[in-house]
Parts: sequence; structure tokens; C-alpha cells
Amino acid sequence: MFAAVNYISCKEHYKKRFVELFSSRAKAIDKMPVFKFMNVLQPVDGVGDYLIVSYWEKENNFKDWTTSPAFIERHKRGFEDVAKAKASCKEPLMKSVFKTYNVIAT
Repeated sequence: MFAAVNYISCKEHYKKRFVELFSSRAKAIDKMPVFKFMNVLQPVDGVGDYLIVSYWEKENNFKDWTTSPAFIERHKRGFEDVAKAKASCKEPLMKSVFKTYNVIAT
């Protein structure tokens, strides 16, 4: 099994919106036959990164998801928020760093 972890840092004023986006997600990823499950983690103390941890059969399955039309459609709201901030010459509302892992135990 393979895991992709997205470490997302949000501007303080954007955190509520970020939580709203994930709370109302369309769950398109759940329909991918090679997708196992996902956890969305929020720091308990409100400090630090949000973690999006998704589990897949293989790394290529995850890569296929990130280039799919469903991925682009499901992330459109967040991408639009980022584009609006950029067009207004504001700092990014959130930053994302992906790391990938082979799962060696569950």
C-alpha cells in the first residue's frame, strides 16, 4: 500500500474556509477503485499544518488521481480562492507540500 501526505499550512483568516472546503467535499476520490481511504487531520491546538493522508494500492494510482479531471474539479474551489488572492497581489492563502510513503505496517 502507498500513502500520500499533503502538509497544508493556511493563513489564520483562511483556516475556517479550509475546514469548510473539506467538510463539504464531494468525495469523488472515494469512487476511485484503487483508493483505500483518507484522513483529514487538523492540529488540536490550532497551530501547525493540516494533514491530508490518502492511501492507495500503488503510487501510480495516486499520480493518476492528481492528473484526473475529477481531481481538478474537486479542488476547483480551493484553487479559485488561491487565484483570487494571487490576482489581488496577496500572499498565498495556503501552501502545500506533498510527501509520499510506502506503508510498511498497519
